[in-house]
Amino acid sequence: MSSSGVAFQLLLLAFIAFTVSGVQKLTVTPVRGTYLNISSSQVKGCKVCTGAGRSRQCSPSLVIKDSAPVSMEFECSRPQDVFKVEIVRNIECTTKLCNGHIIQADSDSLPLLDFNRKFTWNLKAPATKAFKIDFNKLGVRQINPSERCPDRHSYTLQAFQATGNVAVGKYCRMGPVGSAEILNQGSFSLDVPAGQKLQDAQFDVSVGEEIKSLAKITLTLPKGTSSLELFSPNYPDDFPDDGVMEWYFQVADKQKTAIQFLNLTQPRCVKKGTAVEYHSTGRGASVQSLTDPQPDHIQGKFTLKLRNCETDRRSVGSAGLSVNFKVSSSSASSSVSCEVDMSKMDGLSLHIERLRSASVCMMKINSVPKEKITVTSKSKLTFQDCFPEDVQVTATRVIKCSRLKDCPKKPDRLSVPALPPCFPFPLSSVTWTLRPPQGGTVELSSPTELLKQSLPGQQCNDSIIITMAEGDGTTIGDFCPQGAIKTVQIHTNMTVTVSRVEGKALSTPLKHMLSAIFKEEIAESYIFTVFPKRDTPVHLATPGWPVGMKSFTTVSWIVAVPPKMDAHLMFANLSQPKCSNRHTRIRVQRVGYLEEDYSRREDEHAKSEITVTSNFYLNMSNCKPERGDFSVITKVTLQKSKRTFCRLLTIILSVVAALLVIFVIVLVAVCVVIRKKKKELSHQVSIYNPNGTSFLPGHNGFPKTREDNESHVYASIEDTLVYTDLLRKGAEMGVYGEFDTDRPFTGHTDSQKPLVFSDADTDDIPVGAYQQFQAPPLPVRPLSHIQPLVDNVIYQAGSEEDRSPNLGPRLEPEGGN
Repeated sequence: MSSSGVAFQLLLLAFIAFTVSGVQKLTVTPVRGTYLNISSSQVKGCKVCTGAGRSRQCSPSLVIKDSAPVSMEFECSRPQDVFKVEIVRNIECTTKLCNGHIIQADSDSLPLLDFNRKFTWNLKAPATKAFKIDFNKLGVRQINPSERCPDRHSYTLQAFQATGNVAVGKYCRMGPVGSAEILNQGSFSLDVPAGQKLQDAQFDVSVGEEIKSLAKITLTLPKGTSSLELFSPNYPDDFPDDGVMEWYFQVADKQKTAIQFLNLTQPRCVKKGTAVEYHSTGRGASVQSLTDPQPDHIQGKFTLKLRNCETDRRSVGSAGLSVNFKVSSSSASSSVSCEVDMSKMDGLSLHIERLRSASVCMMKINSVPKEKITVTSKSKLTFQDCFPEDVQVTATRVIKCSRLKDCPKKPDRLSVPALPPCFPFPLSSVTWTLRPPQGGTVELSSPTELLKQSLPGQQCNDSIIITMAEGDGTTIGDFCPQGAIKTVQIHTNMTVTVSRVEGKALSTPLKHMLSAIFKEEIAESYIFTVFPKRDTPVHLATPGWPVGMKSFTTVSWIVAVPPKMDAHLMFANLSQPKCSNRHTRIRVQRVGYLEEDYSRREDEHAKSEITVTSNFYLNMSNCKPERGDFSVITKVTLQKSKRTFCRLLTIILSVVAALLVIFVIVLVAVCVVIRKKKKELSHQVSIYNPNGTSFLPGHNGFPKTREDNESHVYASIEDTLVYTDLLRKGAEMGVYGEFDTDRPFTGHTDSQKPLVFSDADTDDIPVGAYQQFQAPPLPVRPLSHIQPLVDNVIYQAGSEEDRSPNLGPRLEPEGGN
């Protein structure tokens, strides 16, 4: 054997096996790079000893790591009944190569042949990679851990995780499993019973894929009829929480495969849920519950993924996930028939097209062969020797209205239809064409989940993409659920296409996700209403991004900001053109305010960030570019408002200042009174006056007569005293009615302004709750898609009833806490 090979071969330098007074002696030499572990299951009893004289050491176990010969003695006549032997080798992989392979080999006479032996290969790959074991043409097959292999040579595959080791499965020689990939670290071991020689074999080890599962097992199903059983990791014990196990089945094109769950134990989930996923070429992904009937007609190659949840470990006796399932394969039927009733599909038409001209696929509608099939009514479809990669299936519907007053008052539901179970192919996409009347607008709303645009830093992780485009094909953007956009208004004809992400399939049926209705014409080209959530930044891109906006078009976002929150805006990925006519403009204006908070043209330098304290408009308009494009992504982030603290501090300081002023006034008054009292008491002697008037001497002087002392002169006279007689006489003559000098004024003053929108003075409203927010009217401006704006000025609001598009009921966004 080559020295570069990694063989578990114990080379015997000297073998002495004899019994003297119940003691058996052995001498072994491990191969370089391996170590020998001899252990006993008994705490007391037979021991293994090394050395002689004073250096003699005995214990229930022994580990030999050096490649030098080691002599050992067992203190019993039959140590093979007590001890077991494990020979271990470590194989480590870099990003490209591994430093060895798995080689099984025995020497002609092995001193440990009488012991139960276990050969273990510990394998390690880089953190994000997997190591791959190729079982060559012979392969292996999985068995129940309680079973034994016919030749009693059993393999065990383990994955090493931070939470502990996971038994991926137990296997026997010869079977459909061609390879196994384990994420990062694991082991592959072979158990050989006492008295049996090790069968020669070699398995190649290499660096695998960047898998996102615990392990990936690849199986090749033979042509014709066959079946096999597979088991979840740790079976019959619990599959690890949040774990994912993956099986990839290589099946001939004209074979069909069926999955059947034999034994299933469902856990009690506290987070997420258990699921089984089926991924096939040309069909995408199908997610099903473990309790649902599993597919029985899978054509061609496919992947099965088993997902566990976070289980309830606190409840006593709570079971974990374990499953044993059967995989059956047989020749596919040459023909599949299915009856489709389009009256149950919300006015949609079904379009089926054969993609590959070289394919032998034959399609028929009502027994008539067709290359392309359009289904608009109840029809019988037949597919002969057709496979998913041969056929593309789409659905379409046109929604239009000639006059606005005749348009439906209720929104149309845009939902992906459920195809009949007999239909053998997935739905690739559904397209709705929306044609509003002259002077009308298309309004799209999301009644169940708000939308987000697929952008850098805000990618769509869902299995579907919603593409919006104008009637001329100009893309508005790609969207998906779980965002912050409530409504979208478009001034012209448009299409909405729901399609599956590459490698995934449209879920059928898909819940009601979008609604469409025709409304009055808007002045902007596009209007979005946005309800951001706290701690979740929202990215808003100009229509068509990364391509620039069309010339002279405008877009507005009406953004709701919860009470006691501020919105921080950052203009990123900004691209400005050189304009030949008019200017580009970015403007921010709070709702209910006349002044702009931010304004920027393409030829001006302005800050790229701004904080807005209440609900606001974000408006952008394009010029006619001479060169370059106008496009921008705006990042909106909610943050706690600093105004509450400032207002509280102002109130406290005002109260303190008022108290200080009052204190000073009182203090001055007291001082004046005291000084006056002192002056009155100083040198005051009464002098008798025979005329009946007394006076005080000193600076007071003598008392004056009425004519002299001016006591009859008033410093001020109340109006009621002056005009009382006139008012009374007027009342008697019927000129004046009852009068009251203290009656309060209850009329309307010019200073009272209509409250269009609740502003920042809302401390009494709990943080996180929006006030009544019906999307407010945009500032009135001419129709930008009919004539260009004059210098892109925001015109101030006119009549709310005349100009405001009804943007739907308010939404209570998150935030504020």
